[in-house]
Amino acid sequence: MPKLLTGNEAVARGAYEAGVHFASAYPGTPSTEILENLAQYEEVDAQWSPNEKVALETALGACIGGARSIVSMKHVGLNVAADPLFTASYTGVNGGLVIVSADDPGMYSSQDEQDNRYYARFAKIPMLEPSDSQEAKDFTIFAFDLSEEYDTPVLLRLTTRISHGRSPVVLGERTERKVKDYSRNIEKYIVLPAHARRLHVEVENRMSRLRALAEKSPLNKVEMGDRELGIITCGAAYQYVKEACPNASILKLGFSYPVPHELIREFAKQVNRLIVVEELEPLLENEIRALGIKVEGKELFTRFGELSTEIVRKGLGMEDETSFKPEDNIPLRPPVLCPGCPHRGVFYQLNKLKAVVTGDIGCYTLGALPPLSSMDTCHCMGASIGTALGLEKARGKEFARKVVAVIGDSTFLHSGITGLMDVVYNKGTITVVILDNGITAMTGHQHHPGTGYTAKNESTSKVDLEEICRAVGVKRVVTVDCYDLERLGTVLKEEMSAEEPSVVIARRPCILWVRERERAFAVGESCIGCGACIGLGCPAISLLGTAAEINAQMCTGCGLCAQVCPTKAIVRL
Repeated sequence: MPKLLTGNEAVARGAYEAGVHFASAYPGTPSTEILENLAQYEEVDAQWSPNEKVALETALGACIGGARSIVSMKHVGLNVAADPLFTASYTGVNGGLVIVSADDPGMYSSQDEQDNRYYARFAKIPMLEPSDSQEAKDFTIFAFDLSEEYDTPVLLRLTTRISHGRSPVVLGERTERKVKDYSRNIEKYIVLPAHARRLHVEVENRMSRLRALAEKSPLNKVEMGDRELGIITCGAAYQYVKEACPNASILKLGFSYPVPHELIREFAKQVNRLIVVEELEPLLENEIRALGIKVEGKELFTRFGELSTEIVRKGLGMEDETSFKPEDNIPLRPPVLCPGCPHRGVFYQLNKLKAVVTGDIGCYTLGALPPLSSMDTCHCMGASIGTALGLEKARGKEFARKVVAVIGDSTFLHSGITGLMDVVYNKGTITVVILDNGITAMTGHQHHPGTGYTAKNESTSKVDLEEICRAVGVKRVVTVDCYDLERLGTVLKEEMSAEEPSVVIARRPCILWVRERERAFAVGESCIGCGACIGLGCPAISLLGTAAEINAQMCTGCGLCAQVCPTKAIVRL
């Protein structure tokens, strides 16, 4: 009996059935659930790593040790892991190694929508692209066999629609795989220049053999229909194509890199008009055009965001009145910090202090939006601290007294420690606020080295943030309760005025993680409708006529609104 699974669940199941022994990841939407599901299997040693680079390096070590290993991350995470990725292509593997990249066309939860198909070409490793959950499971199993047979890491590329979409999957049994023997081989695993030069030749030879395999792989399917129109597609785009024009001839590339040139040439000969339908960049289109084949692509379809059946129909000139059209004038619903979020008070005070705030990746990026409006920059994981130091180098130490870098606890452990070390080493004076909510909140509450628990919820050692900051040379380290607005404001003002680097650890657990709620607050008759509480940006508070109103069902009892009310009209129920 098939089971309805998301693509992420299916990848985890495929790895399990393939006999995987080790799995690592850093949480990042849309990839997070892969490791969460793998952690549920007793046979799999699954771990959250501090960042994607460490996750890949650990999986690489495990595969060299003979264990089938899988590492998963979102698309921008592969940027962090790119260093070991490229060298792993040279060294190859022992046990199979599968690297899952979950791309995010449309940027539903990301700072960019880079197309990680280019990583396969750049690193010269094979890539597989499933189009549904069954393929996600089957391709994962195939990827391990491919990895071991061709001595290479394999890139399994998902997108948000595949990762989170559900479709039926036929489950199989686990095939136990003995951990392969390990033998010392420095010419293979130590990339000294002399070794690497020879390994590079082997990589090129491997690519030739992989291209020959891709030409005849059953993962690439030709579905001949009307020969007037031939479409080459892959991944989620295949589903849109099938729905938009079911009668067209289709070449679906599941083994999409190396690109099977001869298969494409043969398909192109059989159709009158050839079109590539692919999301984001024209990778396939450019490769096909380079073969001298007449092809259409991005002149018909957008390179921004994810595709849809409607977009495909419109690109093919098939738009009709039955296409879905959204209602006009739908009110915007921008994301906001949750009621009771411990980050809210920090941004409220930073706004009052008119601080220049360099931000980072996490829930707290929402502090940039009105009414908190308390963030100036946000680039990537861990960038806030280095960016703040750069502002000081450009603008001087007087300007630096206004500069504050904000970073979450998980992000600090991911890639913020080295930035803080840089501040101390290069005599910066900026203030860093570590927003410690005790969990990796934005991606759904995954553990990290600062929580005291592993991915399998086993108790483990817990990193001490205060001691880490002192260890890299910061002398001014202050811990403050996020819900104590007065002390929070005083501490921030003092540390921003200091002429040396300082760290403020603003600590309160994520309200959605602990689910502990105090009695709700209500607005009394002395409310003058000044809007001070509205300035907190709490979704539980609204203006009703000339007075404020608090939704008791949403209120978590954090008490920030009561602290900012000038007439003390807000009291606990």
